[in-house]
Amino acid sequence: MSYAIIGFGNIGQALAKAFARSGIEVSAATTRDPESFAAAAAAIGPEIIPKALTEAVKADIVFLAVRFESHRDVAKALSTWTGKTIIDVTNAYGVSPEELGGQPSSKAVAQAFTGGRLVKGFNHLAATVLEQDPAVHGGRRVVFLASDDDGATAEIGALAENLGFSPIKLGGLSEGGLLVQARGNSWGQLIFKDLVKLD
Repeated sequence: MSYAIIGFGNIGQALAKAFARSGIEVSAATTRDPESFAAAAAAIGPEIIPKALTEAVKADIVFLAVRFESHRDVAKALSTWTGKTIIDVTNAYGVSPEELGGQPSSKAVAQAFTGGRLVKGFNHLAATVLEQDPAVHGGRRVVFLASDDDGATAEIGALAENLGFSPIKLGGLSEGGLLVQARGNSWGQLIFKDLVKLD
């Protein structure tokens, strides 16, 4: 299984730190030349491999850690996303429900990634919290996962555990998934809630 993080801002780097901590190799890409963030990647660890976007999207599992407005540009990197799982880490705060056709933001993202399986996850924590070691207070930090594909949820749940987190499944994107999605100028009820599941 191969992994990639698209976007190398605060959230992308927080995810990269989780991979480095766990000794799991991951590609990192932005819309810029890989050389432009190679030093930042190297500072995190040798597991973080800067690549061009066209190369990074060949991974089996892709973390979408860009601004919500940029998700369509990333989706255009492949004509089909069949066989791939996309983890939507974006937050559409400030995007009007009308612009999304009245549907949850993750549904809009899923439509852009034709053929791919989409899981909403890893987006409810601020980068400064997400980048910390998830082993805290005798337990593990929670990440919420929502998807309309149970198989994809199970796959990403296993990855979350490998990264040291405790995954909690919320159900479909339009059901429990609404708890971790912004709508207009309001945040979902679970966004920024830093929870720990005790072992």
